[in-house]
Amino acid sequence: MHRKHLRNLTIAAMVAALYVLFTWLASVLGLSSQPIQLRFSEALCILPYFTPAAIPGLFIGCLLANLLTNAVIWDIVFGSLATLLGAIGTYLLRRCKWLTPLPPILANTIIIPFVIAYSTLAPEAITAPLLLGYAATISIGEILSCGVLGLLLLQTLEKYRRTLFGT
Repeated sequence: MHRKHLRNLTIAAMVAALYVLFTWLASVLGLSSQPIQLRFSEALCILPYFTPAAIPGLFIGCLLANLLTNAVIWDIVFGSLATLLGAIGTYLLRRCKWLTPLPPILANTIIIPFVIAYSTLAPEAITAPLLLGYAATISIGEILSCGVLGLLLLQTLEKYRRTLFGT
């Protein structure tokens, strides 16, 4: 039992570190602050397909990445929660490989437009069309990050599943 716990802790720590690294890289390249945000780290949200140990790693990684990239408090809290919800959803859909990117795409598309709006605008300036516009651009970025890059990562890692994740 101790060995399995240590393996899960190691996987979670590595996922968190990779999430921070990839978020920082996208930030340095200016890809995470455009209208369509391309965050390489979001591709990692497919990892709960392989192991539930990735769930806390993604949450902690997102939390640390948001803290280290000077995100606003709303993004630190609700962006991290969106990642947590997406990771849990991915784990729950692990039997449907091609649907695994859907939970993080949906969680971010629903939550992050409110984060952006309340972080940048006065409450009276927030309208439904504005939120829908934010949702559209967020969903495009998430589809590219989670859907395209995430599924490519999933296909690549599946070959090494037993070695990497012990499953």
